[in-house]
Amino acid sequence: MQVMALWLWLERMGFGNIVHKMLSLPYTLVNELADEAIICLNCINANQIPSSSENIDIPLIQSLMEKEISLQFFLENRLNGIVGIAKIVDEVCVRAFSDIMQQAGLRRAGLGGADLVQPRTPENEVPADDRTMFVTFSKGYPVHGWEVREFFTRSYGDCIESLHMQEVQPHQQALFARIIFHKGSTMEMILGDMGKAKFTINGKHVWARKYVPKRAKSSLLPPRNTILPF
Repeated sequence: MQVMALWLWLERMGFGNIVHKMLSLPYTLVNELADEAIICLNCINANQIPSSSENIDIPLIQSLMEKEISLQFFLENRLNGIVGIAKIVDEVCVRAFSDIMQQAGLRRAGLGGADLVQPRTPENEVPADDRTMFVTFSKGYPVHGWEVREFFTRSYGDCIESLHMQEVQPHQQALFARIIFHKGSTMEMILGDMGKAKFTINGKHVWARKYVPKRAKSSLLPPRNTILPF
């Protein structure tokens, strides 16, 4: 998904018709282009050109583009790339490849393929707030929406109804998110008896608990001017 998002991001950056050109290529070249795309992604994520850069180049990507491009381009546009690629993964690729993600997740879990897609149960009628989990992230260790979705889909199959990351300005880090599951039982299974859990997503710590709406929080407080007994 990140490789696909990279192509789409490059098109938005002015490198036109990349995907259209790739459609006519043989699979072997497409695979090699994907390998070069991973080099570009690693360059963006590591904020440096690989140390063995003299043996690492992207000739196929360069031949595909209508204007000059090099690994230096990805360094110079790193922040734009991190935000843009993550946004495309979350808003485009996750939706487009949801069925493939479900198949892959269940295969990894050792489940058969005949009954991968099951109809939604009446449990879906449970209010969304009762099927919502609240997750928080460590400051300085950004977690993207596609990472959260991929983590839970890989472990629990097609379980997420919607994912709402904190709205932040470009280049700022989201510190929390709300995950609405198709079934409340999925959230209970994830959180366990303690009602909270800690995960590691791609090396970054994530804390989870049941979501408590603001109105519910306020209802727990005593009315104003109420004298509390000591």
